[in-house]
Amino acid sequence: MDIDEVDRAILAVLEREGRISNAELAARVGLSPSPCLRRVRRLEEAGVIRGYRALIDPAAVGRGLRVFVGVRLMRHKHADVVAFEREVVRLSEVVYCHHITGTYDYLLQVEVADLPAYEDFHANRMANLPGVAAVNSYVAMKTLEGRTDRTPS
Repeated sequence: MDIDEVDRAILAVLEREGRISNAELAARVGLSPSPCLRRVRRLEEAGVIRGYRALIDPAAVGRGLRVFVGVRLMRHKHADVVAFEREVVRLSEVVYCHHITGTYDYLLQVEVADLPAYEDFHANRMANLPGVAAVNSYVAMKTLEGRTDRTPS
């Protein structure tokens, strides 16, 4: 799909403000409401816009501790990888699971209430995942928001 500068402007606004009205979005990107809505729908149908979400404060819902977890698998046979991936995404504490290159095979973002909750997760949930050879945990002390003026590429 060809994405022009107007589409990029629409995406930049929606990335920051997913609940903006179509009229306000159209005004910000210099279109009238009907063509703006057509462009948004086209971006949605093409899968460029994959969805809209609410950003929830993890601490407000009892998940104030964020831990990044590097996971290395014992073997990399297809069946082992599939088994690990099938189980890891079922863990409610796992917010994101990225398959990566480097020292670890996966990088997880885990959110729990506090350090004792993470200790329990690590000992009783991570330890039961199939094929895990090594786990290394990094506790986030602070999270900074990314730039809000970026343009999608």
